[in-house]
Amino acid sequence: MKSKKQNYKIILSYDGTRYYGWEHQPTTDMTIQGKLETVLEKMVGMPVEVIGAGRTDAGVHAKAMVCNAHMDTTLSPEEITDYMNRYLPEDICVQEVRIASDRFHSRYNALGKTYCYTCYVGDRKPVFNRKYVHAPEDTLDIEAMQKAASYLVGNHDFASFCSNPKMKKSTVRLVDKIEIVQKGSFLNLTFHGTGFLQHMVRIMTGTLLEVGCGKRSPESIPELIEAKNRSLAGYTAPAKGLCLIKVDYD
Repeated sequence: MKSKKQNYKIILSYDGTRYYGWEHQPTTDMTIQGKLETVLEKMVGMPVEVIGAGRTDAGVHAKAMVCNAHMDTTLSPEEITDYMNRYLPEDICVQEVRIASDRFHSRYNALGKTYCYTCYVGDRKPVFNRKYVHAPEDTLDIEAMQKAASYLVGNHDFASFCSNPKMKKSTVRLVDKIEIVQKGSFLNLTFHGTGFLQHMVRIMTGTLLEVGCGKRSPESIPELIEAKNRSLAGYTAPAKGLCLIKVDYD
């Protein structure tokens, strides 16, 4: 009898603290993709490939990661949601499952992504938020950071902000929005673009933080973009401050 596989779109949240990122790793089963596939294989009785909208790094979090999987099951989307949440670890939550078109591909159909990097700029240690924020030691000039960010907005070759020196594909990306806003003791750097290179958001953040503490000027950013040299950009901000907020589709 021919399989009646349907394509399911899955939206999930996760705390990435103890995981080695989204993608399968040869040496550990502690990946988000691995945990999802283990539960779905148990549910349908055969291996299931889960395709993610992106590959978040080790330690990076997500509020609304999107993935899809083709499965043959009699369970309704609501029952799949309940089943997954029953068997997934407590730091991964499926928000919604829905039937998608056969051609829907969570990565190839994604039109844009929003990431938020959170810094703690308060006077006291962020005891309860310490796993989700980066706490720079220096006082930050937010206005200088905002000016520097304005140079990063646009369609540029972001080779200086890519940690993969063997990148064979184009390093040109469109970043159409960067917002830097302080709310109380938290400084949020929100990035929206059509796609991002490996560690790109964290390297942009580290570079902007170096501007904020006076280690480089906002006016140096165009030259840095032009150089296409990773070693000239700022440090890679720690993974724990980064969260994937949203993935855009038609």
